[in-house]
Amino acid sequence: MFLAISIFILALVLIIVRPRPLNEATAAAIGALLMLAGGIVSPGQVIEVLRLNANVLFFFLGLMLVSTMAQQAGFFQWSALKAIKLARGHGRNLLLVIFALGTAITTFFSNDATALILTPIVYTITTQLKLSPMPYIFACAFIANTASMLLPVSNPVNLLPVDRFSIPLSEYMRFLLVPSLLVIAINIAIFLLIFQKDIAVRFAATDDTKDLLRPAKTDSFFVFVCVGLALTALGYILASVNRLPLSWPALGGALFLLAGAVGFRRLKFEAVKAGLSWPIFLFIFSLALMVRGLENAGITDALGKTITNFASRGSLSAILATTLGTALGSNLINNWSMMMVSVSSLASADGFIETSHRSLVYSSILGADLGPNITILGSLSSMLWLVLLKQRGLDVHPVLYLKLGLIVVPPMLFTGALAIYVGSLL
Repeated sequence: MFLAISIFILALVLIIVRPRPLNEATAAAIGALLMLAGGIVSPGQVIEVLRLNANVLFFFLGLMLVSTMAQQAGFFQWSALKAIKLARGHGRNLLLVIFALGTAITTFFSNDATALILTPIVYTITTQLKLSPMPYIFACAFIANTASMLLPVSNPVNLLPVDRFSIPLSEYMRFLLVPSLLVIAINIAIFLLIFQKDIAVRFAATDDTKDLLRPAKTDSFFVFVCVGLALTALGYILASVNRLPLSWPALGGALFLLAGAVGFRRLKFEAVKAGLSWPIFLFIFSLALMVRGLENAGITDALGKTITNFASRGSLSAILATTLGTALGSNLINNWSMMMVSVSSLASADGFIETSHRSLVYSSILGADLGPNITILGSLSSMLWLVLLKQRGLDVHPVLYLKLGLIVVPPMLFTGALAIYVGSLL
């Protein structure tokens, strides 16, 4: 047990510190290899772990390809241009529209897509309009995580418990739709209050801004991509309802859009190559192997018994403890690592979870999705957001992110947890 914990902690430190030439993926891979070398994980379990996580890995592949095709067609630029028009020259309206656009992108393309796609566009909008960027830029980062509970596909982390516990869409929505809407409303309200002095009363959209954001062509390929995106979103819903792997509609949508790009002679291999982040696959798989090592060492079983004992004292206290514990853990060891540990621990008390305390699974989703709004290290989307801004010359200090997170996140977590508790009684 000591060796497994030591390797896991070492790997997490390397993931967070990232000493050169390591990145998150190679740091996690070192931990996985040490688990294998130490005999904590057997070679035969490598294939089993790969099989269990295939849906998540293939979903990521499909998602990245779909997002790349949408970006290549100018769909997100077109959406941003519509956002400026909808704002009608009001800074407050622009913030609300960015929240709405971020929610839509997160819901169907995931929180990582929101950080990757919306952040550069919003930065361009604010600089061109000479607005204070902070309210709008922070809105991109926060809504990417806050809105990521709406659907299982809204955050790839959600697929871990959805797959492990075979959660149907109807049950998922019953527990998390209302909490999701409540926390989004709280996020928006607090931002409007905190940033009221930074939000411009009026602004004027110049022709240069509109030309910069306008897609090169809104032609038949653009229409084809819009249809493909709608079909992919419908596929997500149908797959969730029928308990099919969500990687199927993701890959199906990707193949449909790629075929269309070839047919319209708009496929750019360099853009596709740039849109695929291969290290993410190594990162997820390596984390899964390390968590299997913790399982083999009996650590997650011990955590599962702790959860069972604590939950027996009362559902609300268990929901709050699971939510806050997962949120805190997500900021300490990243929400991917925390969710894998949480799912494994909950699964060790599977009979208990399947009966009267299913709400604990949703509490872990709440904590893992919203928790990363406290620190930059909490999620991949938050780290990606920070990197994208640095590339554009805007350095957001992690302490500023922390201060804002400590104001916004606690009321969202408590409200969301209370809503899950009420939902469990219905």
